[in-house]
Amino acid sequence: MTNGQSENQAENTTHNKTLLGNIRRWFLAGILLSAPVFLTTYITWIAIDLIDTQVVNLLPKELVVFITSWVPGFGIVPGYGIIIGFVFLTFIGALTTGFLGRWIVHLGERVMNSMPVVRTIYGSSKQILETVLATQSDAFRDAVILEYPRKGTYVIGFVTGVAKGEIKEKIEADLVNVFVPTTPNPTSGFLLLCPKDELTYLDMAVEDAIKLVVSAGIVTPDNKAKKTQKKIANSGKK
Repeated sequence: MTNGQSENQAENTTHNKTLLGNIRRWFLAGILLSAPVFLTTYITWIAIDLIDTQVVNLLPKELVVFITSWVPGFGIVPGYGIIIGFVFLTFIGALTTGFLGRWIVHLGERVMNSMPVVRTIYGSSKQILETVLATQSDAFRDAVILEYPRKGTYVIGFVTGVAKGEIKEKIEADLVNVFVPTTPNPTSGFLLLCPKDELTYLDMAVEDAIKLVVSAGIVTPDNKAKKTQKKIANSGKK
C-alpha cells in the first residue's frame, strides 16, 4: 500500500467518524427538541380524554342524549368535559354566593365535620386549597436556600407563611414556615419552621425553583432572566 492510499484511507476514516459524530449529535438534538413537545401533547391528550370520559360517566344517560341532539359532535370532539366542568364549577360558585347556597354549604360542612375520618381529610384539603388559591396568601411566593439536614449541605424550600398562634407564643423567635419538596415529586415533602435570619432568599422565580427541584438540578434557570421574572411576578401581586 502506497503512502497516497494510506492517506486517503485515513481521510475516509476521519470523514466517516465526523459524519457519524454529526449524525449522533443531530439525533440527540432532535430528541431534546421533540421529546418535551411530544410528551406534553401526550399527557395533555390523556388528561383531556380522562376528564371527558369521567364527565360522560357522571352525567345521566338522558342528559347525554339531550345534549347530543342539540350539540353536534358532543362526546366525539375532545375537550367537552373541561367545558362542562368549568360551567358546572362556575354555577356552583355563583350558587354559594346567595343565602340559600351558603346555608347548604354550611350544612354540608357540619355533616363532613361530624364524621371522624372524613372531617380530617376534608379540613386538611380545604385549608390547603384556601391557602394556595387565596390572592393575598404568601404561599409559595418566595424560594429560599437553607442548611439541611446538616451544616454544609443545602436544600431549596418555599416560604408558605410565618409561624403564628401557639408556636409564636412559645418560641420567641421570628420563625418562617418553609416547605421543602422532594425530587422528582414536588407535591410531597416536609414542613420546617426556620428562623428568618437563617434563610437565604433567591432571586429566581418560584416556577424556576420548582423546575430545578423536579429535574434534580439538571434544569438550571438563566441567571440573567430570573431577576426580571421575579420583578414581573412581584409587580403583578401588588
